[in-house]
Amino acid sequence: MSQLSFFSAETDEPSLDDLAGLLAASGQSVTFAGGVRVSVVVDSQWRAEALATEITETGLTVHVGVSDEGSPLVRTESTSRLRDLHQRWTRGAIKTMPAGWVPSPRSLRMWVLAAGDREADRYLLALDPHAVDSHALLATAVMRAGIAPTLVGTRGHHPALRIAGKRRLTRLLESIGDPPSVPGAAEHWPTL
Repeated sequence: MSQLSFFSAETDEPSLDDLAGLLAASGQSVTFAGGVRVSVVVDSQWRAEALATEITETGLTVHVGVSDEGSPLVRTESTSRLRDLHQRWTRGAIKTMPAGWVPSPRSLRMWVLAAGDREADRYLLALDPHAVDSHALLATAVMRAGIAPTLVGTRGHHPALRIAGKRRLTRLLESIGDPPSVPGAAEHWPTL
């Protein structure tokens, strides 16, 4: 087990604002008559299971299913409790990062669970290819959290923030804590 930072995701209390990490990735928030639902399509079942656990810790009911394309899908209940998060992350009908947002350790953890992956000795946090205007803003937000990433893949279908170097990877690991105990998670978790 790694040594935890004082501000680690494992020591912070779960909050509905943690779901911002899903919106930083490819997650979406949608309004309904009864409230707002946050959902994210992921590339593997371990991600869906781990996210379901994290979301449940915030006090929300979560559903794990399958998207129309056959990928694992995680979505919250529709609730008015998510209305503030939706309003902060939406301008008109477009998802956009709120000005001044700094990802908390738990929102970084959700982002890693939804869309993080190793790339040799570096780590990638995938970005939503449909929210291009937010990519540079998200890079700045991660910098404000003490991790300086490089924006990569912006001309393709797989934009991401690349985190490289021992100091930056250590800061990321201190923030997000240990991988969840679901098969497959450790292979995709950042390492030094």
